Amino acid sequence: MKKPALCIWITLLSIAMGLFECIVVIYLRKLYYPGGFHFPLAIADSDVIAFELLREAATLIILLSVGFISGRSLAERFGWFIYSFAIWDIFYYIFLKILIGWPESWMTWDILFLIPVTWIGPVIAPVINSVTMIILAWLILEKKKCSNAVIINPFEWIFLITGALIVITSYTIDYIQYIFRAFPLSYLTDPANLRQVTSFACSYVPEHFPWWIFISGVLIHTGVLTSIGLRKFHK
Repeated sequence: MKKPALCIWITLLSIAMGLFECIVVIYLRKLYYPGGFHFPLAIADSDVIAFELLREAATLIILLSVGFISGRSLAERFGWFIYSFAIWDIFYYIFLKILIGWPESWMTWDILFLIPVTWIGPVIAPVINSVTMIILAWLILEKKKCSNAVIINPFEWIFLITGALIVITSYTIDYIQYIFRAFPLSYLTDPANLRQVTSFACSYVPEHFPWWIFISGVLIHTGVLTSIGLRKFHK
């Protein structure tokens, strides 16, 4: 399959996954938030939480599979993975806005992931990350047209991973600190305490987002995008 056709099908798949994810979330909100989604969270059944973790893991496996099947090199597979991930994430919010009028604004708080801990941030933050991923994917897949060129060098991989870890920290640090202020690690790892920990976790209300951490990660990624974009590739 030629690249334009491949791009169209991956885009359609990612959009469809965004709609699928949106509909699942709508079902969950009707069950647990009939009056509208807000913090603090309603306590979900433990089996529902387990199912959500499995669903998120399955989604990541599907997106990784898209990249693995579509690409031939590590960089190309990575490019298709982040492209499909970004399209899925953006259209997830687009469909939620169309179908239920949520989020109310770019600054509306949302739960982004549950793996390995809960990620929370304003809607605009993951959208910014998704736009960055689309740009990076485009650079990777366009540079692939050049013969035997190093698309992402080892230092750029290090900075990409570092930036990603910093961004993830911005999404999780406040929640993690909230939990660890109440429970020691030994208590959290005991399955017998799951119900109490879950109940306490649901009382969490985000009040501020560590923008300086988030922006630091985005700036690192922007630097990598610039480095890749400016590098001269010879055919």
